[in-house]
Amino acid sequence: MVAESRKLEDRLRPWRRALWVWMLIVLAETVHGALRELFIAPVMGDLRARQWGVPVGCALIFAITWLSARWLGARSRGLLLGIGLLWVALTLTFEFTVGRALGYGWPRILSDYDPGRGGFMVLGMAFLWAAPLVAARLRGLESGANA
Repeated sequence: MVAESRKLEDRLRPWRRALWVWMLIVLAETVHGALRELFIAPVMGDLRARQWGVPVGCALIFAITWLSARWLGARSRGLLLGIGLLWVALTLTFEFTVGRALGYGWPRILSDYDPGRGGFMVLGMAFLWAAPLVAARLRGLESGANA
């Protein structure tokens, strides 16, 4: 019974840590977004500032993921991509909830995800999904196995 409990704990550890890392990512992105709105948007305009925010946000995500990759403890390709998918789902939920709470309508929120309207967030979400795998590979932590 204790051995089974220990196995379960070992399997859940990367997921718990992934939640902590995601919270750090969302905090960094929130600060980034606030600074962008205060200092960059008045100079560049709202759309252009949001467009530039995507590569800057990707750099922040990668830095956090790179620094936390070993602590995260995920080694398999499947687990790393699963963590990325979890991060995307949590981020979309966060983005839509905060956008609505700030009074933005659905057309404004979804425009960030529509390349035809100048939105690059689909690329940002793809990067967020791949970031755990890419960081683990570059740090030599990914085992290549899918299990």
